[in-house]
Amino acid sequence: MDVHRVHNHDQMDYNLDNMEPKHGKMLPCQEDRFDSGLDSLKEDELVNEFEDMTVNIREERTHDYEPWRAVVTEDGDTLLHLAIIHEASEHALQMIKLSHSHSFLNVQNHQRQTALHLAVITEQPYLVERLLKAGCDPRLTDDSGNTALHIACKRGSLASFGVLTQNCQQHLASIVSFPNYSGHNCLHLASINGYISLVENLIQLGADINAQEQCSGRTVLHLAVDLQNEALVRRLLDLGADVNSLNYGGFTPYHLTYGRQNDEIRCQLYERTAQELRELPDSESEESDMDDLDLSEDELYDDIKFGK
Repeated sequence: MDVHRVHNHDQMDYNLDNMEPKHGKMLPCQEDRFDSGLDSLKEDELVNEFEDMTVNIREERTHDYEPWRAVVTEDGDTLLHLAIIHEASEHALQMIKLSHSHSFLNVQNHQRQTALHLAVITEQPYLVERLLKAGCDPRLTDDSGNTALHIACKRGSLASFGVLTQNCQQHLASIVSFPNYSGHNCLHLASINGYISLVENLIQLGADINAQEQCSGRTVLHLAVDLQNEALVRRLLDLGADVNSLNYGGFTPYHLTYGRQNDEIRCQLYERTAQELRELPDSESEESDMDDLDLSEDELYDDIKFGK
């Protein structure tokens, strides 16, 4: 994937009524864009694409066809995608208002990101709310199989999480349980990244605390033990996680404490695990199966932040 750094972004003119990046706000660095999938920030291409373009967005123009809706960059980004990426919120809000219940709101770029995905990635919950109320479909997935809610859970975006769950009641149960292409649902992603408050909220909203991720059958308790997150293990036990649940290899969460240094986790699970399930299966070694966790690259490096 070829990702270019944007220079001199204060001079960039999109002719969206002279849309400019938010004053004083630096654009994401190269690594941040790679992590977030914002590949469309390519200076030369954007300048060449838009330098001769004039886009006139006026509220009185209410007919269905608007030329600006058909503008797409070679990365598949619409003008709405670009306005959200560059935090040109007024222009984004104008386009959203003029596109209520229009398919334009659900256009996906070449990474299959909708405007809703990008609003979550760029931490703009007010745009998340406007998009949802205007008819953006929260069930659409990007090229990793993540809905906007999956991304909020993976990034620990509490504000966007709140807006999404409050405005997606009709589809919330299916979105929460839906696995991405790595086999992880929203609860798994929040647990993998250690966001205990999101784990609590998801369970309160009806997420199955004992749901197995599709790679190797781990529950969130298995994942918490693998990641040696003592606080999360304790909270999951308080919330009623099944200590006797077996992954696809026949291991309980207690089995995954073998060879690990955290004695507190080991003791907590030993006391609660059924006696007949405390011994490792005879056919298996005592080595951890952490290598099977199969985290994607962006989940392993989820601590990358946008520049301020």
